Formats: sequence, C-alpha cells, structure tokens
Amino acid sequence: MDEGQRRRCSRVVRVGSVLVGGGWPVSVQTMTKTDTRDVRATVAEVQRLAALGCDIVRVAVPDEAAARAVAEIKRESPLPLVADIHFDWRLAMMCLEAGVDKLRLNPGNIGSAERVRTVAQAAAERGVPIRVGANAGSVSPETRRRTGGDTVLALVESALEQARTLEDAGLPHIVVSVKAYDLDVVTRAYREVARRTDYPLHLGVTEAGAGLAGIVRSAAGIGSLLLEGIGDTVRVSLTGPPDEEVAVGRELLLATGHREGLCLVSCPTCGRATVDLGPIVAEVREGLRDLKVPLRVAVMGCEVNGPGEAREADVGVAVAGGRGVLFVRGRVVRRLERQEIVPALLKEARRLAGLSGGERS
Repeated sequence: MDEGQRRRCSRVVRVGSVLVGGGWPVSVQTMTKTDTRDVRATVAEVQRLAALGCDIVRVAVPDEAAARAVAEIKRESPLPLVADIHFDWRLAMMCLEAGVDKLRLNPGNIGSAERVRTVAQAAAERGVPIRVGANAGSVSPETRRRTGGDTVLALVESALEQARTLEDAGLPHIVVSVKAYDLDVVTRAYREVARRTDYPLHLGVTEAGAGLAGIVRSAAGIGSLLLEGIGDTVRVSLTGPPDEEVAVGRELLLATGHREGLCLVSCPTCGRATVDLGPIVAEVREGLRDLKVPLRVAVMGCEVNGPGEAREADVGVAVAGGRGVLFVRGRVVRRLERQEIVPALLKEARRLAGLSGGERS
C-alpha cells in the first residue's frame, strides 16, 4: 500500500499462531461446511483448507456433541480454530476447555450479564480472544429505537456495547465485525467502528450469495475497505464450498496490496487475437499456483498492448500469429513457437521465483 493507504493502527490479538491487527498481515478466514460432530470429515476439510492457503478456520458449535468434537478437531487441526457459539454459554465454556484459539459469539444472545462475564473471564485467563459479531439482521429492536432507526448507527452501537461488556469483564482480546448485506451499510459501519475504536476488525459482507454475484458483492464491500487501510482479517461469505471463499479472499488481498504472491496479468482479448488465450492463462495459473513469492507474470494476446505489459512484468509472453515472444524484466530473451509458450514461461517464472531447475518444490 502507498502512503495514502496506510493501515489503520489497531491493537494486536493472537489467534493461535496468527497475529491479527497491529499491522500484521491481513489473514483469510473461512468456516467449515461439514457437521462439526463428524470429526473425520471436519478435520479433512480443515486440512484441505490449510493447503489452499487459509489462515484461520471457524466451526459451528450448535450443541454439546459438537462442543465435545471440538477437542479432537483442535488436536488435529493445522490451523487456528474458532468456535462459533450462539444461545448457550455452556458451549463456549466447553470449547475453551477444549483449547480453541478464539470464540465468535454475540453476548446479547447467550444469556445474562453474569454468564457473559463468566465466559469472558475464562477466555481472558486462557488468552483466548472473542470476536463480537454484530449483523444488521440481528440488531435488537431496542437498539434500533434508541438510534432513531439508523441501521448503520444501530449496528455500530450494538457491536460496541457488546465489546464493552467483555472489556468490563476483564477481556482485552476482542475482535469486532459489523456485517450487513447492503454495501453502503457495511462500509459506513466499518468506517465508524474504525474511527471510534482500536479493535482489530474482521471484514465481511454477510449472506453475499452464490457464485459470481456473491463474489462481486464481497469484493466491492471488503475490497473498498481494504483499500482504505481498514481491516485485519477477512471472510468471504459465499453459498458454496469453503475452498471458494479462501480463493476469493486470497485474491482480494493480492488485488488490494495486502498480500504478496503470483500476480497474473492477462489481456481480455478481442478480434485482433490470433490465439485462444484462455487455455494458456489457465495452464499458466495452474502451473504457478504454489508460488508464494511476489512475481508479476503477463500473458498478452496481441501486438497492441502485449509487448508493453509483458515488458513491465517480471516475466511475460506476447502472443501473435500463433507464435510468442518471452520477456524477462523488459528484455526479449526468446522467440517461441506455440507449443513452447507455456513451458518456457513456467520455467522462467519458477527460476525467477528461486525454485531450482524450474521444478515444483
């Protein structure tokens, strides 16, 4: 990020091995879609998500059977584990005893102030943070009345009141989220919380939907806040497999300058293109998907923008007339036949990334 897009300064919260806030890298979260009581299936899903680059994973804990399963899942999880609790404070206590790294709860729906205090004190003793998750759809009627029907203000006040309840009970390790479906509400609410507090912020657009529509809505809301320097951890909430949430979350961090890795630039193609660029781009992306170092790779489909964009990349190809030219940091290094384009680009990219012999590590 440039000087005009500096990260908001927040307190630091530790979630297992991941530090959230305080300028530490923005983390990607998702939530398992398995039945938490099915330990084998849940552990397998968590392991798959870790391999895809997820940083923190959350599991639903709807009952005591699920809470008991959390202990075993925690023992085998390669990721910090968050327990999602509603309605029953005893489930939170069971999960703390099971060793979870974080709780997500709404203090307003787990019982009396005394029960909230008991959970907060137990979490504080263990150094376990709690995320206060306020959603526009679950703000109490009393809070709406008190804020004059202003959804943004009601959402912010609801979250901060709940956070104060935890602070008063002695818990300083708090993360806040203020989610809604409406993007105007989401962005204004997060800006207001960011202005008024130093809590780390968990970004998300709730109930964003499925497929392209959900991805676009999430990217518009979360991405705009990230570009303003707001946000310490993100979850893209999609109706679909958690793998998709992780992939979109990682791409959002790359696009907004919050994470380093493969940046694949490719042109949209037009009537000037003499080769089908889609399969080439897909093959290059798959061949470099394990890269963790910052590298800009360009795949351009004609002689108009191609050479320029390819020259600006670390490595790239410009394809025209069924043949290609390989550029490395602005310099033409080789002319290629069609069948050579992808192998040559992958080999050079992996060499620049420091992977021996162009082979996968």
